[in-house]
Amino acid sequence: MTLTTYREALRAAHREALQRDERVLVLGEDVGRYGGSYAVTKGLLEEFGEARVRDTPLSELGFVGAGIGAAIGGLRPIVEIMTVNFSLLALDAIVNTAAALRHMSGGQFSVPVVIRMATGAGRQLAAQHSHSLENWYAHVPGLRVLAPATVEDARGMLGPALADPDPVVIFEHAQLYNAEGELAAGAGAVDIERAAVRRTGSDLTLVTYGGSLPRSLAAAETLAAEGTATEVIDLRVLRPLDIETVLRSVRRTHRLLVVDEGWCSGSLAAEVMARVAEQAFYDLDAPPARVCSEEVPIPYAKHMEEAALPLPPKIVAAARALRRPQ
Repeated sequence: MTLTTYREALRAAHREALQRDERVLVLGEDVGRYGGSYAVTKGLLEEFGEARVRDTPLSELGFVGAGIGAAIGGLRPIVEIMTVNFSLLALDAIVNTAAALRHMSGGQFSVPVVIRMATGAGRQLAAQHSHSLENWYAHVPGLRVLAPATVEDARGMLGPALADPDPVVIFEHAQLYNAEGELAAGAGAVDIERAAVRRTGSDLTLVTYGGSLPRSLAAAETLAAEGTATEVIDLRVLRPLDIETVLRSVRRTHRLLVVDEGWCSGSLAAEVMARVAEQAFYDLDAPPARVCSEEVPIPYAKHMEEAALPLPPKIVAAARALRRPQ
C-alpha cells in the first residue's frame, strides 16, 4: 500500500490510459503547458506530446464538441472542463448530441467520450464557481455519471469509463484533490456499476456521494460515540443509480438519511428518497430525511459558505432527529 493523493491517483490513471491505448488523448483549457487547473495533467504534455495532450481555446462548447467528434471518429478523448459551472456552456453538445446520438442513429454510432470536471463548494469561490450540478447530468438518459470520492475510485474509474461505448461524465469534488489515502500496488479498474458501503451499521442508512462522503463519515464517527451505528453508502455511480444497495441497507436499518451538496429542490437526494418510498415504504420506521445545501447562491464569506453547506454538525443533527421516537 502506498499513501497518495486523489490528484496523484487521477494523474496515474491518465498516464496509464495514454500508455495503453494510442487512441486516448486529453483535451481542455490549460491541460498541457500549465498542467491542468488542478494539476491533474501535470507532466503529461512532456511525456506524450502536443498531439495527445492538447490545450484548447477558452470555448467549452467548441472543445467539448471537438471531443465528441473525435470519439465518433474512433478516438478515446478525455475532455477536462475546468469547473461544472463552465460545463453549462457545452450542455447542447453533451445532452443533445453525445447522450442522444446512439438513439438518434438507431444504434449506428456511439460516442465513447469521457468528460471530467471539478464540482462543489467550500473554497470561497462564491456563486459562480461553487455549483453542484451532478443531478442535472444524472437526469439525462444516454450518459453514465460517476462521482469518485476516494483515492481508489479516482485511480480506478477512468479506465472503465474509457472502455464504455457511451459518454461518461466524471465529477471530481474540488476539495478532494488534496485528500490522501492508501492505494494498493498495482491498483486498477474499479466497479462503475454499483454503490459502495463505506461503513457498516444497523441503526441508520446514510446515503451520499462525492465531496460529502468525508463529511458523512465524520458525522458517523460522532454518532457512533453516541451509540448510533450508521451505515454509510457512497453512491459513486449517479446514473444508472444503484438503488438496490440502498434498499438492502434500509431494510435492515429502517431509517434513511441522504446527504447531497446539491440544492434541495429537484436534488439527487429527492430521487433516492422517492425510490426508497416507492420500494421500501413499509420497511421505514421514520420518514426519510435529507441534508442539502441551502437554497441560496453559494456565498463568498467563509462563515456564510459553511452555513450554506451540508457539514457534519447538520448531518449529525438530522440523524439525531431520526433516532427520536416518531
